[in-house]
Amino acid sequence: MPKISPFLWFDTQAEEAAGLYVSIFPNSKITSINRYGEGGPGPAGSVMTIGFELDGQSVTALNGGPHFTFSEAVSFVIECSDQGEVDHYWDALLANGGKALQCGWLKDRFGLSWQVVPRRMIELMTDPDKAKAGRVAGAMMQMVKLDIAMLEAAAAETA
Repeated sequence: MPKISPFLWFDTQAEEAAGLYVSIFPNSKITSINRYGEGGPGPAGSVMTIGFELDGQSVTALNGGPHFTFSEAVSFVIECSDQGEVDHYWDALLANGGKALQCGWLKDRFGLSWQVVPRRMIELMTDPDKAKAGRVAGAMMQMVKLDIAMLEAAAAETA
């Protein structure tokens, strides 16, 4: 089977972004750095691509210039085990210029979209009790950063 992994296009910040991401996620590391040669298109010696792992997931980032930018059409989902993890990833990815969106979505300072999602929300939203799942979905739609206690409170409400 072929291995599938994300390839991210940055203007000039691939190395900075990779450094941030590996500092946030456990079991992460830079695995390779390739530099532009004399033939360009980037300045000779500057980072062309940087390979890294985020908790075992291989990712490659390219400094390809300003031709393409990220959009919400593609995002990374971080499935969190508790509110502490939600808070950790949310705060770390928003630091230094990120933008909070809605329903657990954010853009980091490089414009890459992330979804910071508690596992408990997924459990509640897939509950066989459709009314409960609907209340949880309604509560989630009112949030920016997801709050597990508030989601559980919505699930526990009675008609």
